[in-house]
Amino acid sequence: MLCAINSDLPKGENVLGQSTVTLTVAQAIVRYLAAQYIEIDGVKTRLCGGGFGIFGHGNVTCLGEALYSAQDALPLYRGQNEQGMGFAAAAYAKAHLRRRFMFCTASAGPGTANLLTAAALAHANRLPMLMLCGDTFITRLPDPVLQQLEHYGDPTFGVNDAFKAVTRFWDRITHPAQIIQSLPAALNTMLDPADCGPAFIGLPQDVQGWTYDYPESFFAEKVHRIRRQSSDVAEVADAAALLKSAKRPIIIAGGGVQYSGAVDELTRFAEAHQIPVVETIAGRANLLDTHPLNTGPIGVTGSDCANWIAERADVILAVGTRLQDFTTGSWTAFAHDAQIIGLNAARHDAAKHMSMTVVGDAKLGLNALDDALGTHQAPAAWVSDAQAERAKWQEYVAENTRVGNGPASYAQAIGVVNAACDPRDRVVAAAGGLPAEVTANWRTLDIGTVDVEFGFSCMGYEIAGGWGARIAQSEKEPDKDTIVFTGDGSYLLMNSDIYSSVLTEKKMIILVLDNGGFAVINKLQNNTGNESFNNLIADTPTATHQVGVDFEAHARSLGALAETVDNPAGLADAFARAKAADRTYVICMKVDAYEGWTTEGHAWWEVGTPHMSGSAKVTDAHKDWESSRSKQRKGV
Repeated sequence: MLCAINSDLPKGENVLGQSTVTLTVAQAIVRYLAAQYIEIDGVKTRLCGGGFGIFGHGNVTCLGEALYSAQDALPLYRGQNEQGMGFAAAAYAKAHLRRRFMFCTASAGPGTANLLTAAALAHANRLPMLMLCGDTFITRLPDPVLQQLEHYGDPTFGVNDAFKAVTRFWDRITHPAQIIQSLPAALNTMLDPADCGPAFIGLPQDVQGWTYDYPESFFAEKVHRIRRQSSDVAEVADAAALLKSAKRPIIIAGGGVQYSGAVDELTRFAEAHQIPVVETIAGRANLLDTHPLNTGPIGVTGSDCANWIAERADVILAVGTRLQDFTTGSWTAFAHDAQIIGLNAARHDAAKHMSMTVVGDAKLGLNALDDALGTHQAPAAWVSDAQAERAKWQEYVAENTRVGNGPASYAQAIGVVNAACDPRDRVVAAAGGLPAEVTANWRTLDIGTVDVEFGFSCMGYEIAGGWGARIAQSEKEPDKDTIVFTGDGSYLLMNSDIYSSVLTEKKMIILVLDNGGFAVINKLQNNTGNESFNNLIADTPTATHQVGVDFEAHARSLGALAETVDNPAGLADAFARAKAADRTYVICMKVDAYEGWTTEGHAWWEVGTPHMSGSAKVTDAHKDWESSRSKQRKGV
């Protein structure tokens, strides 16, 4: 079916005298995306790196036709699972510091619904991702179609409306002309430092193929640049005055420091004013491990040294962080009277917990604060105390990661890889115990080399995200490796992108550390007085046939190279073989479910425990857990 809009106009020209081109909606979307570029460090590159796609009846006939002709400009990676595609797109954007993005296309119905979790991950982590998803027919002539949900009182309501909760921009194309407004709006949202996040565009199956006479100018090459908002002069002055009054200031460095390209500015600022720096999970690898002002990771999965100075700080400069509960220890990590300065491009984040706001770009904001502070420096004794605490933590990490220090553990595996990897290799971890262990024990060898997805703490991100990160890495540093840490639980949840990585020759090194189930949640279960139940396979009553998984054989069946090592002592040699391999290499090792956890460095975390129970252990654990609530700040 063709849309006859403007059919009475002269071909190639509209009423305004603009030259036009007749295209389907799908063809116009693809042509527009291919014409968008971004300037990064003075170099122009295509803004959209391509896409991930699984075709179905909702997107193959029209969008698939359009993408077929644009393979050179917009390569399309065939996914194995739509959720995995979304994870890969998020990791790609993170690796490119939100300056480039990938699109995901899925068919109407369950294909699109599978992207919901990935969209939520991108939203929580403030990452750009464009979803081009099939939708039901606008004409409704064939309704109800295959895979269509019917809402009796609202025929316009469907699966795609669920994405409104997990996207920064949402639209459904009901007319071909609509994309002239919708596409630029989606891109502007994804590139805005304050509002960055995923964008969703629903493409009804009929509308995708309708034609329209689009202005040629719509497809002209456009070069985008990331907006840098200067902070208000008065806000900078107030923040500088507060910092000058501080006796024990600290800087919390979040992921926004890297997205702003402000690592050098952060380093110079900290050095000039001698202020200790702690890192959030997203902000890991803002400073090298050896930097004298690096006081370690903060919070629930942090370090004793960072949490020690955070508890004593009187002024906290929070740069590029959304201050989630793992950073703040559910808001117990800071003194009640500590004052917070929020330097953030997003007003929402800058103003959290009654912070003094400095709304604006981190790079420009740090420079402005630097000028306003002049030669001011924090008291030398405070810096010395922070460094002394950091030295203690370094000794703990060295012992914690030492091979032979108790049963095989996550920490020991992390230590082996940390010692053997290239400084520019990229580390990927998410959900379960590994992100906590990586955050606490990984020693940063180079800037921006760590991707610990704990914004949404999403199982399954590890391997799919590793694939997306490797695609981005191959565009920038093809001779380096992407190293994925995953547990057996996440592996079983989503592993099919091992196959994707083999098909596309995007090599990863994957460490599968098998502790027999969801061991970190079993640990939380035990720590709150509960008995082990339904987390470890061995403690699952309905698992009446106990059988182990041969992860090595499974990985080999997906085309990867793989081996199993008995203990951390054999891991170094296996890792060397993986480095030398020409394709994805999976190393499997069992670790203890109960021993070997990093036991130090943890701030309090509010999880919600039963106020009453028939178990005395649960009741006692509740009382013990609640005993730290008095430290919780009551800010908004």
